[in-house]
Amino acid sequence: MEPSEIDDRRLRWLLRRGMKELDVMVMRYHAHRYAGAPTEERAAFVRLLTTAEDPDIWSWAMGYAEPPAEYVALLAQLRVFRPA
Repeated sequence: MEPSEIDDRRLRWLLRRGMKELDVMVMRYHAHRYAGAPTEERAAFVRLLTTAEDPDIWSWAMGYAEPPAEYVALLAQLRVFRPA
């Protein structure tokens, strides 16, 4: 799914994950970077939210597991906005 294929209301709903720490990270990324991010990064973010499971996203973002190649650049940005 491409960023242009998803409306803002649906995207905001997808930001609500099941894990508080993950909620904070993706909401911070969305608030501070998403709008100005390159198209491919925004597309990867939408794909991540619509296809990946929360435990996988968290493991990749925290560096506990190696992420799929398509998410490496995005996860580097998500790490900037992870909870302290």
